[in-house]
Amino acid sequence: MSGLRSVEDQLARVLAAVRPIAGETLPIGDAAGRTLTAPAVAAHDIPLFDNSAMDGFAVRAADVAAVGPGHPVSLRVVADLPAGVATDPPLAAGEAARIMTGSPTPTAADAIVPFESTVGGLADSLGTVEVLETPTPGAFIRRRGADLRAGDVVVDAGERLGPFQVAAAVAAGIDVVTVARAPRVAVVSTGSELLAPGEPVRRGLIPDSNGPLLAQLVVDADAELVLTARVPDDGAAVAQVTADARAAGADVIVFTGGVSAGAYEPVRAAFDGHGEVEFTRVSMQPGKPQAFGTVGDGCLVFGLPGNPVSVAVSFEVFVRPALLAMQGRSEIQRPRLTLAAAESWTTPPGRRQYLPAVVDLVARTVRPATAGGSGSHLAGGLARASAFAIVPAEVARVAVGDDVDVMLVG
Repeated sequence: MSGLRSVEDQLARVLAAVRPIAGETLPIGDAAGRTLTAPAVAAHDIPLFDNSAMDGFAVRAADVAAVGPGHPVSLRVVADLPAGVATDPPLAAGEAARIMTGSPTPTAADAIVPFESTVGGLADSLGTVEVLETPTPGAFIRRRGADLRAGDVVVDAGERLGPFQVAAAVAAGIDVVTVARAPRVAVVSTGSELLAPGEPVRRGLIPDSNGPLLAQLVVDADAELVLTARVPDDGAAVAQVTADARAAGADVIVFTGGVSAGAYEPVRAAFDGHGEVEFTRVSMQPGKPQAFGTVGDGCLVFGLPGNPVSVAVSFEVFVRPALLAMQGRSEIQRPRLTLAAAESWTTPPGRRQYLPAVVDLVARTVRPATAGGSGSHLAGGLARASAFAIVPAEVARVAVGDDVDVMLVG
């Protein structure tokens, strides 16, 4: 479509304006959800010491090599090793130590016999034990450093500290990490027709769903929400809330509405012609009208369309990658799959379509989240959407069974 900028070009302009946020050192327990700016390096081995993988008996494998059907071997139990002890008892020929999972393996032992492989099991385990099965040397022993060695990188720079990464870091003895500060974001809904959630609706007025939508999306991108506001269709109000956001320390301001070519467009009225924020049209549906620029000392300003689906799509395509890039994230895009269309649907001529969609990962299919088409006002369909189906501009219609690229968001 003539005169429209490509999605890739617009995103490149956004990312070119991103400035990485400096790192800060935090205790590992306070760094969940942050992005590492330096690798987290193991302070010690995992496991820390040879230990038992089973409840049973630590033995010398040679002592029970003669075990056979109907011919158990009896060993004398000379030590008891519950978890948490540091004892390293010697084992002479014909001796064993009762041991629990996670306890240090005696240096003299080279195998673990589980309780299930003995005659008496736990019930008869402190005097003698009769072994019914021959273990191979090394059986059920977790060797020191088999997972990680001291000095190994546990989590690399650019990675997010999620639950698994935090657990691995703690297990490796890491107590502090260097992470990016969370970007500070202000969310501003524009429109004289907007009501706060819970206000009585009446003709001409609608609930502001964009503000709560963006607030959740910002938090999901590991950013900090420092201001939320609703302003009327007034350029002066936009200018004032911009100043308020900067005073709150915002690194990013996200406006919804007020960026099109209508008579009452407050974001355009506040910024157009000043050279800081550019207003353009992007070859996508929804989300064609976009605004982007910087103010002050590099605060990013996004102007998104006002319809809820447009807001959701525009955030995922432009704002979220910028927030992750600010944090130094190694991967700034949502995961994508190619799935088969379970239904047919039409697409907008000459523009890339981002359609709220429902995916079935078992059947490997995708279908529209709403029966009402791809209208950017269809906020109800967002409740069912777990993805956006992405259809190229040159495709006029998706047929059942067609391969469709899908961006997973839920």
